[in-house]
Amino acid sequence: MAESGSSAAAAGAAGSNSSTAGAGGAVAPGGANGAAGSKPGLESVKGQNFDVGPRYTDLQYIGEGAYGMVCSAFDHVNKIRVAIKKISPFEHQTYCQRTLREIKILLRFRHENIIGINDILRARRIEYMRDVYIVQDLMETDLYKLLKTQQLSNDHICYFLYQILRGLKYIHSANVLHRDLKPSNLLINTTCDLKICDFGLARIADPEHDHTGFLTEYVATRWYRAPEIMLNSKGYTKSIDIWSVGCILAEMLSNRPIFPGKHYLDQLNHILGKNQCLMLNGMSPFSDFSFILKSALPEA
Repeated sequence: MAESGSSAAAAGAAGSNSSTAGAGGAVAPGGANGAAGSKPGLESVKGQNFDVGPRYTDLQYIGEGAYGMVCSAFDHVNKIRVAIKKISPFEHQTYCQRTLREIKILLRFRHENIIGINDILRARRIEYMRDVYIVQDLMETDLYKLLKTQQLSNDHICYFLYQILRGLKYIHSANVLHRDLKPSNLLINTTCDLKICDFGLARIADPEHDHTGFLTEYVATRWYRAPEIMLNSKGYTKSIDIWSVGCILAEMLSNRPIFPGKHYLDQLNHILGKNQCLMLNGMSPFSDFSFILKSALPEA
């Protein structure tokens, strides 16, 4: 595979198009001192202070999302470059929940095709707890950027699809729904290794319990969102991730999104076709056919 010209990382900042990835690891007992100020180990990147030294130095900007910035850095212990995601989630409860959910899930997953966590840096004292730094393996690019630069061969498509499904099988075997599979959340390196990242929207779904009414309606990026989610079904299953994989496969084959809806109704138009949507709009939402089987219904 030809190398992509852009250098991206693999950090799973929810809602971010720049993602980073990792191999499993343990939480660091100490971590960065979150207090502001000039001191050894403090580096500034695009106005953001990264307090990750002295182990991690030479920070270089990669990207940022809704509530996190991603940089590459040199790890002086392992003598390699890594990706560090700075998350500042504490101003919003939703960001806190997603960050905690992602960390808990990734610390338990151990799979070649799933992003992991190498290290977590945090403030030593609670009053300085403003940011959390997640250290992960550095990946060269993601599928979104790769598709922007070249047409994939059939061999590459098959190999990437195999790795996606392999990782997804592991995720689903733990009764976890990823809920946000898309090309920018699939990280790739120069040897064509692929890792699934960004578990900020992931949820545990126990098949022995009814989750109807308890699962979020609007998850996944619109272009890769399954119809049952768009039609207000809150009792969806693992099939929503399979739908997303199908959309990703179609995009790898054609180099363009298969359902690029501009908004909710336009998305349905792309999936069903305009004529089908007109037919649905003209249908009665409910018809009472009880008179047909009246004899089969219980007495009032």
